[in-house]
Amino acid sequence: MEDRQDAYGHQMYDYLKGTREVSEIVERDDGFLGLSSGAKYYFSEYKRWHDREKKAMRYVFGRVLDVGCGAGRVSLYLQKKRFDVLGVDISPLTIRVCKIRGVKNTRVVPITKISSALGKFDTVIIFGNGFGLFGSRKKAKWLLKRLLRMTTERARIIAESLDPYKTKEPAHLRYHKLNRRRGRMAGQVRIRVRYREYATPWFDYLLVSKPEMRNILQGTGWRLKRTLGSSISPAYIAIIEKH
Repeated sequence: MEDRQDAYGHQMYDYLKGTREVSEIVERDDGFLGLSSGAKYYFSEYKRWHDREKKAMRYVFGRVLDVGCGAGRVSLYLQKKRFDVLGVDISPLTIRVCKIRGVKNTRVVPITKISSALGKFDTVIIFGNGFGLFGSRKKAKWLLKRLLRMTTERARIIAESLDPYKTKEPAHLRYHKLNRRRGRMAGQVRIRVRYREYATPWFDYLLVSKPEMRNILQGTGWRLKRTLGSSISPAYIAIIEKH
């Protein structure tokens, strides 16, 4: 990733240096603009995590792969708990932030390039609506089969997603209809992240309901064991295990 495309990394690095007014803009291909929770949460300690994230930590075991590790909050927490964890991210500057903060094992690796060359893992964590990184139904199935080959027999994936249908926002509902006309899943959004003069390339980000996730998992060697979250929030964490 070129430096001017590393919008995510630059906001992480600025926050680390002490800039507290860091705003991450998410731009959708229909022109809709939204603000994310921002860098503050990416640096948050365990006591400030969402309840669903805290509960998810109970399901972590063995060697851990932290996909889309961001500023390293999950990797750092697991390190303190004496887990062997590897953090990977597409953003070089984000990985630099991780190293400065004390994450021991990190690699610049996009999700499409993770493979058994990184070793075998017992737990794969993809937080921050990380299931979205799978991009599309087809790509998700391909990546899930890839993860199957690089994990142990009892491995599990702990992935966060967001139910796109739990909304009343007219712009989102119109986008669902647009996606269906284009032959895409309703929650398959085309976005880029912007921060100051930096902007990532456009990419697909997949938001799915629980039934849609179960459907995607079919035929991949994985199954949805349980979900963590509240009935009032569209966000949830899936505990995914091997058949």
